[in-house]
Amino acid sequence: MRRMRRIVPGVVLAAGRSSRMGRPKALLPVGPAGETFAGRTVRILREGGVDEVVVVVADPASPAARAVLEAHPPLRLVVNPAPERGQFSSLQAGLRAIDRPGVAGMLVTLVDLPLVSAAAVKALLDVHGATRAPVVRPVRGDGRRGHPVVFDRSVFDEIRRAPIGSSAKAIVRAHARDSIDVPIAEEGPFRDIDTPSDYEQAFGRPLAPGGRR
Repeated sequence: MRRMRRIVPGVVLAAGRSSRMGRPKALLPVGPAGETFAGRTVRILREGGVDEVVVVVADPASPAARAVLEAHPPLRLVVNPAPERGQFSSLQAGLRAIDRPGVAGMLVTLVDLPLVSAAAVKALLDVHGATRAPVVRPVRGDGRRGHPVVFDRSVFDEIRRAPIGSSAKAIVRAHARDSIDVPIAEEGPFRDIDTPSDYEQAFGRPLAPGGRR
């Protein structure tokens, strides 16, 4: 019998209001070629070994959603019908979209961490594939954990059944003994870009009006 290939889809959480940034973070530019936060995140996940990527949004008709679809066909958008319930509701929406036979886990990241490298993604996937730990996440020297996080299929039901107001941190804490932290030397997995000041510090330039460089 042929062995079924192990699949770990990627889920990018992009349904937040970006209130501190003042504009959709998914559309912010990363480099001189005009690549956006969302575009780079999707590209890096694929280069790191993720076969399928879905992006969770609040409004499929928003400029951010349309831009992601146009830049990366056949990328799947997943709508969180109740984003006001918080980030965990987007995680649950992503899980509903990717869960099927053959899926061994899901790699989850945030749209406001665009500096993660493909090497970091691959390292996390490799550790999950070798161990099937319930949670695999990056850690740096000072003990801080970051993203992406790989959730094994063994915790899917816990995520799916968690009540309103739950958090991913609760799932991680519940499996702290069996989870694995992967040392990552780079800064990308630990650098959230939430404000214009964060953007300027990360890229060495201010964010222009309208999000243009």
